[in-house]
Amino acid sequence: MMGIVDILQDILDSSSIPWKTIITGFTVAQFGFETYLTYRQYLALSNKNLPPVLVGEIDDETFQKSEAYSRAKSKFSIVSNVINLAQNLIFIKFDILPKLWHLGNSFAQYFPSRFFPTSTIAQSLYFLTVMSNLSALMGLPLSYYQHFVLEEKFGFNKLTIKLWISDMIKSSLLGAVIGTPVLYLFLKIFEKFPSNFLWYICLFILVVQILALTIIPVFIMPLFNKFTPLEDGELKTEIENLAKKVGFPLDKIFIVDGSKRSSHSNAYFTGLPFTSKRIVLYDTLVNDSTTDEIVAVLAHEIGHWQKSHLLRMLAFSETHIFLVFSLFTAAYQNKSLYNAFGFFAGSGSSSDISKVITPQYPIIIGFLLFNDLLQPLDCLSTFLTNLVSRAHEYQSDAYAKELGYAPHLARALINLQIKNLSTMNVDPLYSSYHYSHPTLAERLIAIEYKNEKKDQ
Repeated sequence: MMGIVDILQDILDSSSIPWKTIITGFTVAQFGFETYLTYRQYLALSNKNLPPVLVGEIDDETFQKSEAYSRAKSKFSIVSNVINLAQNLIFIKFDILPKLWHLGNSFAQYFPSRFFPTSTIAQSLYFLTVMSNLSALMGLPLSYYQHFVLEEKFGFNKLTIKLWISDMIKSSLLGAVIGTPVLYLFLKIFEKFPSNFLWYICLFILVVQILALTIIPVFIMPLFNKFTPLEDGELKTEIENLAKKVGFPLDKIFIVDGSKRSSHSNAYFTGLPFTSKRIVLYDTLVNDSTTDEIVAVLAHEIGHWQKSHLLRMLAFSETHIFLVFSLFTAAYQNKSLYNAFGFFAGSGSSSDISKVITPQYPIIIGFLLFNDLLQPLDCLSTFLTNLVSRAHEYQSDAYAKELGYAPHLARALINLQIKNLSTMNVDPLYSSYHYSHPTLAERLIAIEYKNEKKDQ
């Protein structure tokens, strides 16, 4: 790996490389590729026939409404991608990054240095604060349209303006309270280990991921939703019996008020590997499903635990992170890359805002630019990640089938498809890139639903 990195570093060190042109090309190419996939999906939605396995399971009215919803989402996707592309090209063309870096630094002048000492890390945190707030503001129109126009039209949106604004404020505050110290430690590792940060960064990210799995479900999510313990009754008894039967370390069962934001349904469990687990059921799922169907869905979720999918995904994630930061070692000190985007280290006047004077080439800027260079690799990574995730879903469905829940799982999946107006006809390439789960038709075929139905 290090030999490849050394070769890559020699190539990247060339000052004649047209970095802006390359990153612009990658940005436009990714937009073109994703638009092509959306076009393929839009063509698939013109199919007037249901997949054979769904014939007799989905009525024509639901099918037509689902296709209309999917077409509306496809159009919205193209429009939002065009807007994002325009924003990215403007940032590249007019050197917006150094302007924002300078703006973030100017805020530091208003704080006493004893509380906010001047340093590259502090400047980076100011810069990220400006960036995140600007990004949130630019995303407001699309977010509003998605919730209050698109989702509202098809009966899914339950958000009020007040709740929508409240969620954004909470998210922003949580980002500042939690994200700031995490980013500080992230940048501190680079400062302390400028030439051998790789293993420290990978370990740090792994610790953050584990803490997130521990803290978010217990402390963060209750800030947005109400989690109520499932009352004693048939459903709770059946879930506990299933957990006892398979040795699932069940701790508590909650119902979450997902209906206050959306009528979409879901169920999941939380908890680290080798620890007790909490099962969470959306109130929409509980209200619209039978006990057998809910237990079948949980049998699928328990399949993820039984097959150690969380551990596998953590290992996969760490491997990907190791690869990314191994490549980053070849690029993060590339001066020509910084210079191409208006960042210059040295001394002199900072009156020319497009050539901001910085004490050194900021690592956070290098990482942002490096991510732009990684767009082709990220595209391949998306395909691979979804491939692994979809394999896990098939395995969990098979596990539920082994427990005898295939008919009830199939019925639950069909009901969720109807309730969520999920897409019936999906282009294979589009699905491979955008879907972390197999389509309903693929899942029903895999568990041999038609055969199971005949046997009943």
